[in-house]
Amino acid sequence: MFGDLSGMMDKLKQAQQKVEETKQRLNTVLIDESGAEGKIKVTVTANREIKAITVDDSLLQDAEELEDYLVLTLNKALKRAGEINEQEMAVAAKSGMPNIPGMDMFK
Repeated sequence: MFGDLSGMMDKLKQAQQKVEETKQRLNTVLIDESGAEGKIKVTVTANREIKAITVDDSLLQDAEELEDYLVLTLNKALKRAGEINEQEMAVAAKSGMPNIPGMDMFK
């Protein structure tokens, strides 16, 4: 009925391993984003972890303005990181999945 069940289980284990390897690799993919005309720079990983924030001294005078720019810039960087993460994880999951009739979830 299901064909080679052992083979499918092996494929699922390989898919899981590929997903884990992709997660680890995404820790090394860095996304740089800047805002406020280059006065704020943030670096995040594709796993959405903030690695660095650089703020120009000219923005230190107005805390509210600085907070607004930080939120905008971080959100842009995290959005890009999320998009990259989703694409890479979908590829990793799909590449290792066994071909089970009726279970084509990744079209």
